[in-house]
Amino acid sequence: MAATREKESLAKVLVHEGGYVNHPSDPGGPTNKGVTQRVYDAYRKGKSLPKRSVKNITMDEVGEIYDRQYWDAVKGDLLPAGVDYVVFDGGVNSGPGRSIMWLQQALRPVYTGAIDGVMGIGTIAALKAINNNDALIDRICDARMNFLRHLGTFPTFGKGWTARVAEVRAIGKAWATGETPRAASFADGGQAKALVEDAKAAPSTAPADAAIGAGGGGLGVSGTLQGLQEQLSPLSYASEWITRIVVILALISALLLFGGAAYRWYTSRKAKRLAEALGATPA
Repeated sequence: MAATREKESLAKVLVHEGGYVNHPSDPGGPTNKGVTQRVYDAYRKGKSLPKRSVKNITMDEVGEIYDRQYWDAVKGDLLPAGVDYVVFDGGVNSGPGRSIMWLQQALRPVYTGAIDGVMGIGTIAALKAINNNDALIDRICDARMNFLRHLGTFPTFGKGWTARVAEVRAIGKAWATGETPRAASFADGGQAKALVEDAKAAPSTAPADAAIGAGGGGLGVSGTLQGLQEQLSPLSYASEWITRIVVILALISALLLFGGAAYRWYTSRKAKRLAEALGATPA
């Protein structure tokens, strides 16, 4: 890739990140130019410097943090033009490991390794085997958007994230095809950190299991009553009421049984989609 790609990519990422922000719903907490207070504290500690507010971060510090903790972490210098920027921007917003997972998902079926967020030999080899980076960028951004939609913070920041990813997609594809990319623009909310810790919980199968259990038990009871009804058949009045009870119980039990099975299928399907969005299963 071009030697200047990191600086060009960083310039666009910084536009997306904006300045200082401390939104109560942003899991990143106090953040300035995309650098969270936690990351800044760790950086200053590593240099034996005292803590200070991320509001006061210098551009030299910003450049060093982005270079070491994001660009180098995603091995930006080994990635093709356009793909480097797309993976870099995703790493800043959701962590390098998460962005690499989107790349690995997008490389299927050429990439057959684990979706583990590690830019290893297998991922690099699969990337070199791809001859259409324009389409690859589309798949990376699709995986990223699928992840974002499964976050509990999406209702708050989804509009900004969607605008950011759309622009990242356009800029990345322009670079991939040798065109001049458009200027980056800031979308409010797009700078909020999108972290897996905020993923929606998988739906519980407990209600389905309870319904199936109750339905099966009800059918067993109706069978017992049916046997009792046969014993009391000479007593026509009692037999008639037991028949009604048996029919009603059987209908309710069947509804519980089939309804529970349907809900279990629904929850299993949602759980699978969530796992795919989070990279827990092959995409």
